[in-house]
Amino acid sequence: MIALQAIVPIFLLVALGYLLSWRGWLAAEAVGGLSTMTFKLFMPTLLFTGIARADLGEGLAPGLLLAYFVPVLAVFVLVNLWVHRQRGSASPLGLTASYSNNVLIGIPLVTTLLGADQLVYLFAVLVFHSLTLFSLQSLYVALGQGDGSRVDLRGLLKSLFNPVINGLLLGALVNGLDLPLPAAVWKVADWLAAAALPCALMVLGMGLSRYRLHPSTAVFALTAIKLLAFPALVWWCSGLLGLNEAARGVLLLMAACPTGVNVLAFATTPEDNRTLGSAVFLSTVLAVVSLPLWMLLAGR
Repeated sequence: MIALQAIVPIFLLVALGYLLSWRGWLAAEAVGGLSTMTFKLFMPTLLFTGIARADLGEGLAPGLLLAYFVPVLAVFVLVNLWVHRQRGSASPLGLTASYSNNVLIGIPLVTTLLGADQLVYLFAVLVFHSLTLFSLQSLYVALGQGDGSRVDLRGLLKSLFNPVINGLLLGALVNGLDLPLPAAVWKVADWLAAAALPCALMVLGMGLSRYRLHPSTAVFALTAIKLLAFPALVWWCSGLLGLNEAARGVLLLMAACPTGVNVLAFATTPEDNRTLGSAVFLSTVLAVVSLPLWMLLAGR
């Protein structure tokens, strides 16, 4: 099966990173240095080169954004409503069920399974992904706690102007203005971009080695919603809006990705930290099985 053959190497690199960190074969300083290089240099360069060469007119179609973000908002709101009724206060569980690891897992998957030319659809969603969900979560916490909390505007701006988003914006600028760059610059950029995916996957594995699975009903429910219900909703919505087959495939892959590790920044209690860490860990492990099944259903 082509999808499985493409996915296995991706998760083998994640497992390699997990093993290197778990066994202590890399010093903490080395892990930190690799992570910094990956997210401040390699990944931004990959995003820059990809969007600078992409067909932006097709990727920024309103229907594409609606097909992804309507299900995102639905899952975010419904999960939070349910949990809020149980707890009586705001929680990060709705964010956990709707926030996909579209950088570390999504980009390698789309590149391997669908081709680098289809990354334009992923980039279009990625520009708004973290900003939208993190803004919603901050607003929800501020309003849902009932304790006079304020929205952290500085934090929201910081989430927008980070190296990953900057790489996307700079690539869009070069593309939109048709700016000529010397061949030597493109060559260096391509070399740096080539290091992004393997390094990012190993860094993900190294990060997962810090988490442990604490089984609970909440963890299993969040994982099921993230890997099953959310992708199904995106697939249905993208078909309803008449997206082409390539765009639907990209959005399905993005929705079917495991929960992104960034959600842990919103855990405010030890219980939430255990639940979120477990959901990130379990969804990443089970995605090895669920992703090929989704691609099989999509006819890939």
